[in-house]
Amino acid sequence: MKTPRSARSPSQQEKALLDPARLLWSLYQPEKAPLRFNAKSHPEAMAHQRRIRPELIRLLGFSDLPPATRPPKLLERVDKGDYVREKILLPTSPKSAMPVYLLIPKQRAQHVPAVLALHGHGYGVKDIVGLWEDGSEREEPDGYHKDFAVALCRRGFVVAAPEIACFGERISRFDWIRPPSPQPGSTCAFAAYLSAHMGNSILGLRVHEMRRLLDHLETRPEVAADRLGVMGISGGGMLTLFTACTDPRLKAIVISGYFCTFRDSILALHHCPCNYVPGLARFGEMHDLAALLAPRPVLFEAGTRDPIFPLHAVRKSIATLQRHYAVFQAPKENVQTDIFEGRHQISGRKAYDFLAHHLGR
Repeated sequence: MKTPRSARSPSQQEKALLDPARLLWSLYQPEKAPLRFNAKSHPEAMAHQRRIRPELIRLLGFSDLPPATRPPKLLERVDKGDYVREKILLPTSPKSAMPVYLLIPKQRAQHVPAVLALHGHGYGVKDIVGLWEDGSEREEPDGYHKDFAVALCRRGFVVAAPEIACFGERISRFDWIRPPSPQPGSTCAFAAYLSAHMGNSILGLRVHEMRRLLDHLETRPEVAADRLGVMGISGGGMLTLFTACTDPRLKAIVISGYFCTFRDSILALHHCPCNYVPGLARFGEMHDLAALLAPRPVLFEAGTRDPIFPLHAVRKSIATLQRHYAVFQAPKENVQTDIFEGRHQISGRKAYDFLAHHLGR
């Protein structure tokens, strides 16, 4: 009887072949992506935007949702002394609606610049409008959001702060499915997976809803419809980038705690499923997508100790975007940064002045 040979362990080179991520990383080549930004002149750059923006909207999905037929509904109105806080229920399709807080400064009643304020992961929109989880009022900023919607309003803007899909009052609990499914680690996961299964993305649904909110702001007498801006952090920074890429109505943009490279952050670290869009690699790196912002003014906030958006990659991506902006013949000051000492949080050190300068007050 022959003695069986002992199993030979794979070599280090062979072990490398066993890891599927090594194959996938070898295929990730944003510098060769077919829809990346590679224009060399101003006419080419403008043609790139005209061609790429509709492609991005199609990829994100949900752009074909039918319009809502119901009017917005006022849910509450609270006098906060120097501003009024309204809460409305805004229909975004025949089968969906979105709570939105509108912060309206008292000193000006008509044709005021407006800013979308987009929260990140956490307990939802209440965390940026001066409310605790249970809805009770707070007078001092808290957490990484620092009540930045209130800060914007006190700088003279009408502020529209929506409850982004999958947060706060809009968590998908799936309790109408029997038996109830266990809640995954992220409140975005169920809706993100379902969206992807249908060939869309939850980011696309969020972008669709932000564009419907811009439609609503254009109808409000308090708002100067030609002076709309946006500011968001973390997941709200992601939504800020993609909404501004798809909708030129946003004239000034602040992205906090998000802008980096896909290679060094979204694809290299643990992130929520809502960050992923099937097929997005065709558009190249994050700075290639951001060429859709040009030549509009944009400010990037980044903390020196933000663990999920490494600073070296943030700087690299911004430097590349500055070169893209130069092709559009945009002024150098149209790409600005606020690199502050700190972690994953709102700064505001430059952002509020930046928006006031570009949108007026």
